[in-house]
Amino acid sequence: MKHALLGFALAALLVGAAGCGPPTKHELLAKAEGAETKQQLEAALGPPNDRSKLGPIETWKYVARDGEVTFVIAGDRVRFEAAGGGPGGEP
Repeated sequence: MKHALLGFALAALLVGAAGCGPPTKHELLAKAEGAETKQQLEAALGPPNDRSKLGPIETWKYVARDGEVTFVIAGDRVRFEAAGGGPGGEP
């Protein structure tokens, strides 16, 4: 009985740990919905995993479990979002 209970507890821990980590692309896009400024975007998603800037244009990339999500920001406004493929270029 002890072994069965211990095995169940271990399985529950492993399943719980699998839910941790980065969100999916869909989850990131859903959280960012309605964010029109970079302040709103950062409030919704936190700081990006990668940020680059060329003049007034910035790209913010967020790592997802199944790829990445990129937002293009012009000045202070979110202008475009794109979800890239997973590992190995998967869509």
